[in-house]
Amino acid sequence: MHCPYCRGTDTRVLDSRVADDGGSIRRRRTCSSCSKRFTTIEQMQLTVLKRSGATEPFTREKAVAGVRKACKGRPVSEDDLACLGQAVEDALRLSGAAEIPAHEVGLAILGPLRALDEVAYLRFASVYRAFASADDFEREIAALRADRPTPQPTG
Repeated sequence: MHCPYCRGTDTRVLDSRVADDGGSIRRRRTCSSCSKRFTTIEQMQLTVLKRSGATEPFTREKAVAGVRKACKGRPVSEDDLACLGQAVEDALRLSGAAEIPAHEVGLAILGPLRALDEVAYLRFASVYRAFASADDFEREIAALRADRPTPQPTG
């Protein structure tokens, strides 16, 4: 660990605490060279296991990029996409696994996207689930309608 002030490599941990509900560790350190103190945060690195068998680090931006395409022309802001990306990453971290199969990332996207925009959800789901015909769309639309809350009569 390099000191951010003098770039010295001889640092000592003074205190360690679990943070973010166990998702990271906060460490208070001191530099032996300049005596300054600083904080580091260690976070578990999520890796995605692709269908080919290769692995790559999970990046929120890559997950959001696919969703951004599905949201093209829809009333979805960049802030909405950032919140969706955070929700997806949080869900994956809560699983407790360090290596996530690629299809699990897609599943983690579907729920928040469905709540955000149904049309974008259908676009994403059609690619993710490889819809082959209009019947696939009809089944998914029927499922969307069935899950909607029924309006209560007023009066």
